[in-house]
Amino acid sequence: MADSKLMNLDQIEKRLEALESRNAFQDDVIEQLNEELSIHQIELSNLKEQLSFLAKRIKENTPEDNDIAAVEPPPPHY
Repeated sequence: MADSKLMNLDQIEKRLEALESRNAFQDDVIEQLNEELSIHQIELSNLKEQLSFLAKRIKENTPEDNDIAAVEPPPPHY
């Protein structure tokens, strides 16, 4: 009976060590993913700003419908 309890404790200890090892590995992976996510959030924010800037520039440089005639005079044969 004492041997079975000892084996059971050894098995529990091995399983506990395995779980602690997996937990440490998962903590490391979570930290790495968190760092990558932070980097991607910053990049996404920068890209949104650039897209907004480009949309504004395009809107400023696109002639309105009533400005089209002023930009392109009719051909000489009209």
